[in-house]
Amino acid sequence: MNASPISVLGSNSAQRQRNPYRTRISILGTPAPEYCALARFTAGLSRALSGQGVDVSVVGDSASPHSSDQALDQADVAVVHHDFCVGADDVLDIVDGLSIPSIVIVGSVPKTPTAHQTSALEAIVGSAAHVVVMSESARQRLCHDYQVDRRKVRVIPHGATVPATIRTKRPSRPTILTWGWLAPGDGVERVIEVMASLKDVPGRPRYLVAGPTHPHVTAAEGEAYREARIDQVNRCGVSDSVTFDAGYYDGAMLATLFQQCSVVVLPYDSTEQVASSVLVEAIAHGRPVVATAFPHASELLTGGAGEVVDHDDSAGLAAALRQIVTQPRLSGAMAAEARRMAPDMAWQAVAGAYMRLAQSLLTPQRVPV
Repeated sequence: MNASPISVLGSNSAQRQRNPYRTRISILGTPAPEYCALARFTAGLSRALSGQGVDVSVVGDSASPHSSDQALDQADVAVVHHDFCVGADDVLDIVDGLSIPSIVIVGSVPKTPTAHQTSALEAIVGSAAHVVVMSESARQRLCHDYQVDRRKVRVIPHGATVPATIRTKRPSRPTILTWGWLAPGDGVERVIEVMASLKDVPGRPRYLVAGPTHPHVTAAEGEAYREARIDQVNRCGVSDSVTFDAGYYDGAMLATLFQQCSVVVLPYDSTEQVASSVLVEAIAHGRPVVATAFPHASELLTGGAGEVVDHDDSAGLAAALRQIVTQPRLSGAMAAEARRMAPDMAWQAVAGAYMRLAQSLLTPQRVPV
């Protein structure tokens, strides 16, 4: 994990006087920038928990698990987010060192794990009081492919900010949107490839790729992937239909970005991704989605909020995008289904699920009245 001194972030300091009738939850955070996915998740969850009367402290992660344990132990229940990119061994050391119950959020469940990934994930589930995954696909994979106690595994979706109102006015030129960190594996080249076949669509739809390059990619190879995609745009003769915007979007700007698009496309290379925060954001904002057939998309879009296409089906991708931007009834039905699903993904609902799970771990004497 990243080295940094222990800090308590936000308005709820772990050192101030506690209300004995409020549930106290500590969350292991990250010193990464606010646009880091883990930092965004922690900020959204902590704000929503505080809004529901939970006493929340966010503890910056540290090179010393013992220091993290001391800070996390000031609460009743600790929440720790695990992903293989942040060090399973460190997470296990922290969970094992806690004197309070822990809820570990497992962000990814490899379909073909290494021996170390298998043993680390099984050990984490064994040590945690409960484990949260963000999709039913993740729960099934974890419980079927790993030796874990199924009773410990809970599904709570990734949270999102659901806009209070949905603005329906959109640009005259239909916009196909891919949003998020840009990195190899995003599959943007799939959409660029089919844009030439959409030039005859009324209104001449455009493809907008919005968001900065992933900081890990920038550190390793600079802007090579973005530049390669721009070169592809020029070779395919679609420079008038494809735009790259490296700006960072959040809050009201993100809501406007989603609401002004006709469809969100997630053309990811992955065939095993069981949690996508961008997919959740798109549905929370009431937008139709077209995605490649990764598990989380197949799970969430099966009810009609979008369409799933095979990874190597360029014709299917083009047809799905064409139908949505040219058939208002179809896109309207997809948007309506997305709006129906959105409340379950709102931060308030997600925080309520975490609060109830935390309270279930407390002794009767410590449960708030």
